[in-house]
Amino acid sequence: MAQWNQVQQLEIKFLEQVDQFYDDNFPMEIRHLLAQWIENQDWEAASNNESMATILLQNLLIQLDDQLGRVSKEKNLLLIHNLKRIRKVLQGKFHGNPMHVAVVISNCLREERRILAAANMPVQGPLEKALQSSSVSERQRSVEHKVAAIKNSVQITEQDTKYLEDLQDEFDYRYKTIQMMDQGDKNNALVSQEVLTLQEMLNSLDFKRKEALSKLTQIVSETDLLVSSMLAEELQDWKRRQQVACIGGPLHSGLDQLQNCFTLLAESLFQLKRQLEKLEEQSSKVTYEGDPIPVQRPHLLERVTFLIYSLFKSSFVVERQPCMPTHPQRPMVLKTLIQFTVKLRLLIKLPELNYQVKVKASIDKNVSTLSNRRFVLCGTHVKAMSIEESSNGSLSVEFRHLQPKEMKSTAGSKGNEGCHMVTEELHSITFEAQICLYGLTIDLETSSLPVVMISNVSQLPNAWASIIWYNVSASDSQNLVFFNNPPPATLSQLLEVMSWQFSSYVGRGLNSEQLSMLAEKLTAQSSYSDGHLTWSKFCKEHLPGKPFTFWTWLEAILDLIKKHILPLWIDGCVMGFVSKEKERLLLKDKMPGTFLLRFSESHLGGITFTWVDHAESGEVRFHSVEPYNKGRLSALPFADILRDYKVIMAENVPENPLKYLYPDIPKDKAFGKHYSSQPCEVSRPTEKGNKGYVPSVFIPISTIRSDSTEPQSPSDLLPMSPSVYAVLRENLSPTTIETAMKSPYSAE
Repeated sequence: MAQWNQVQQLEIKFLEQVDQFYDDNFPMEIRHLLAQWIENQDWEAASNNESMATILLQNLLIQLDDQLGRVSKEKNLLLIHNLKRIRKVLQGKFHGNPMHVAVVISNCLREERRILAAANMPVQGPLEKALQSSSVSERQRSVEHKVAAIKNSVQITEQDTKYLEDLQDEFDYRYKTIQMMDQGDKNNALVSQEVLTLQEMLNSLDFKRKEALSKLTQIVSETDLLVSSMLAEELQDWKRRQQVACIGGPLHSGLDQLQNCFTLLAESLFQLKRQLEKLEEQSSKVTYEGDPIPVQRPHLLERVTFLIYSLFKSSFVVERQPCMPTHPQRPMVLKTLIQFTVKLRLLIKLPELNYQVKVKASIDKNVSTLSNRRFVLCGTHVKAMSIEESSNGSLSVEFRHLQPKEMKSTAGSKGNEGCHMVTEELHSITFEAQICLYGLTIDLETSSLPVVMISNVSQLPNAWASIIWYNVSASDSQNLVFFNNPPPATLSQLLEVMSWQFSSYVGRGLNSEQLSMLAEKLTAQSSYSDGHLTWSKFCKEHLPGKPFTFWTWLEAILDLIKKHILPLWIDGCVMGFVSKEKERLLLKDKMPGTFLLRFSESHLGGITFTWVDHAESGEVRFHSVEPYNKGRLSALPFADILRDYKVIMAENVPENPLKYLYPDIPKDKAFGKHYSSQPCEVSRPTEKGNKGYVPSVFIPISTIRSDSTEPQSPSDLLPMSPSVYAVLRENLSPTTIETAMKSPYSAE
């Protein structure tokens, strides 16, 4: 089933996640109308190839034109209008940077696959449960309710302030009228009555002033409590969800809701500030002994101003963490002299701030906390925030052309460029801005999550391991000396994150059986409990009897899946993580020819298959193939290997022993749609054969000794054409062919 069709059948909670990453950069209308065409293009490859991206962008616009022609015939005015607008936006936005549209679409397709994987995986680990707890949602609703209540209270006090102003104006008018009277007129009874009325008005004015100040004090106290506790917790929870999402976890959301809360509170606080200023004006016009305004207003204004400062400082966040466009699934790993992107947002949306807030980016600002290695940022490192930078009208800025460069050492050498990068060394990118608004000057500062610097792509796997471990274990989001003494992580958390690596990177997470096998690898125990695992065990120490670490082994498997067997993995054809012992238990009672696919435990980035058959005596036999690595799979697709695989056993004619994918799925049913072509018919050379070449294909062939039930290792793929193989079969006996297959010259 097409990916977009699967997406549309998701539950509403997953559809809400899909809705979050479709915006004006890539509207959902285009995804829907061009679903099949979009899924058939290699957007990930185009994101690193400008000429390919240019062609795809042109083809995308052509596809849009075709859709416009179709809907024009249907006279769908609204759709015609939307498509014309979308085409204009896409052409204007990406004309000078076609690789960016490839990155955007590639990211959207990948996030869809991640959500589909999450929807299909019933296993929910402790991290995800903690992030999705009901108390979080309840607190969010409570925050929104309290913000709305504060906004409403401020509106009421606004009316009270206006009433006070009207009352004072009337008092002032009457008081001045009496003052202007002659002395004789002031002694009559009417004037005496008016004086009594003025006294009552002054008493009322005093009461109303005290009442207004009391209400303002209560609102300020409620706002203070909300900002310092509940809203701060909501923001911290969002940052934690972002931290987890960066290492493959569930998509994080809630920033738009936070922006709404921050904006409403900022508007309310500025409204309170104006009300206090009006009270000061009123007091300067009419004051009296015991006037509460001169006594209470300064302290209230100080508290309101402090809250405005605090709110703005908290509202400056990194919306999207630093990431190289060439490696979108490995954020926070930055390569020297390679551009990366990062996006900032101010959660207070006020039109007066548009283009007025300039953000400056720097790296390793607090150099005293870091190692001797220093970096600078090259490229445009100062930009203004604007509403146009985002699709939802928030005040944002995206840096797209920053490059980290290592500074030369004080001795004048070239510094530590090259292979001396330490992938456990953390650095921080800091962003500074200044806001001048309504007489206030507010300095803002925020930092990215810690990043790891590399100078060669070969260092990326270990750097990514450091990012994973930090964001699983660190409670302090700016602990740059974390790896001086890295804390352990719980096994359950780590297994959950391992599943996320597969769901985010290759579109399908791990089930409980697969995770159990990984737990056995990590703990070297067939049964385990949820204990703690050290950083060394995960990434530094070699697996027992192996020349590589657990993480190196797992990363090689991820790379193998991504580049060579991705469709098979997504479809669930690859069991993958299963031990040899468990493999035999699964296969022993199955029909002869039943096989399963698993990742090699001894070869990095290797995949093998094992099938079961029975000897004439009825004894169950298992046969395992020498693992296929990326070199072999680059020459022949794995699905074609499974289709064409042959074995030569004793005097038998070579045949394919693979009949059923475990547990009982006919092989062609399981893999048919993944075959790259139909098997070539065997053709023999003819008299006209010298005028052209005989078609040739690679045929994977193994020999199996009949006197052993141990897992066998077949020969390598032989570059033998069907026609040559047919001639051999016709002119040579199976024994002769088998003898040739055993020749040392047939080895790789």
